[in-house]
Amino acid sequence: MIINDRIKDSKVRLIGHDGEQIGVVSREKALDAAVRAELDLVLVSPNANPAVARIMDYGKYKYEQQKKEKEQRKNQKTIEVKEIRFSPTIDDHDFNTKLRQGRKFLEKDGDKVKATIRFRGRAITHKDIGREVLERFAEETKDVGDIEQKPKMDGRSMFLMMAPKSDK
Repeated sequence: MIINDRIKDSKVRLIGHDGEQIGVVSREKALDAAVRAELDLVLVSPNANPAVARIMDYGKYKYEQQKKEKEQRKNQKTIEVKEIRFSPTIDDHDFNTKLRQGRKFLEKDGDKVKATIRFRGRAITHKDIGREVLERFAEETKDVGDIEQKPKMDGRSMFLMMAPKSDK
């Protein structure tokens, strides 16, 4: 924001420190009014014609803005992507263990889940088996999560993205 002597406009629409409209005055008169009130002259809307300036305590204003931003950052949740790796020949018990882990990530933690199958050696020729494992995982977790990206090959891996169920 542009304050005090840095304001270059010759005429400004002035707003007093208590919010009342003073009107269009010269820059010098506006600066003089701000000095008499022992506050700063802040250019609020530089693109307006004439530009809008306000008499306020700029330090206090900046402090309150920083406080608001800090509060907003505190309240927002960062969504992480957790990865669960399968093999195309996974057994039932191992699958159920990884399924429980995936459900926990989606339900309690609210994180996205990336289910990955790594094809090793000649297993790459049986992509359909890997796709079935991922589709089974998606089917078992559909009550807590939505498919964000269908099973897709990437090099020697196939992956599926799941996001937590939206309650909207």
